[in-house]
Amino acid sequence: MTSKALTAAQLAQLRKYDTPTVCNAIELFDVRPRHSGFMDARIRANAPKLPPMVGYAATATFRSADKPRGNDAYGSCMTQVERFGELPGPAVVVFQDLDNPVKAATFGEVMCSTYKAGGAVGLITSGAGRDLDQVDAIQFPTFTDGAICAHAYCHIPSIHVPVHVGGLTLYPGDLLHGDRNGVTTIPPEIADQVADGCALVMKAEQIVLDHVRSGSLSAKGFTEAAKACAAMMDEFSKKVRTRK
Repeated sequence: MTSKALTAAQLAQLRKYDTPTVCNAIELFDVRPRHSGFMDARIRANAPKLPPMVGYAATATFRSADKPRGNDAYGSCMTQVERFGELPGPAVVVFQDLDNPVKAATFGEVMCSTYKAGGAVGLITSGAGRDLDQVDAIQFPTFTDGAICAHAYCHIPSIHVPVHVGGLTLYPGDLLHGDRNGVTTIPPEIADQVADGCALVMKAEQIVLDHVRSGSLSAKGFTEAAKACAAMMDEFSKKVRTRK
């Protein structure tokens, strides 16, 4: 596992912020390049009105183009659920669809209901989903590269292995944050500080927003507000970097 366990309270704090704010906060710590650590535009939220999803990756691979040698996906669901206990906290099921092109849906209502009952807080797949209205109705966030109406020969070849989804290599236990804007990982070494960074980002950005919404927009005023915003972020960033 790659992430330390956050407390329930810390996870709840992260859920208060949208994913772009989380990404902005991560940048303040300068622990990874700004163009890395988040999924690309292939991975999209199927229920964009649901609140942010925060949890630890329960990784698996998926195929549906050929008949399985063992259990189908339904037969493997409970094995996945039983292994949620190996994670530092609530699971986000993450599938890499190995078929190219993707042949059928990774999940539907039954699988998502099973995962949710087992404690999972969401699902991400590099492939497709189905039963999207039914899954939306149970308030279970899913992220996919599209929708396909059939499940074909769906099966799960491996569980808790490294996977590649949305341009990222993910490992079991990676901490994920996702909403209608996309999905990002949260580096484990700063996970317990990111919520504080989010609060600072929102406070700093509000300086600019207050000016542009004041009814007195001007180049001078905007420049001053932007400088004050940047200064607040720089001060926070210097503080957290000196703690390393």
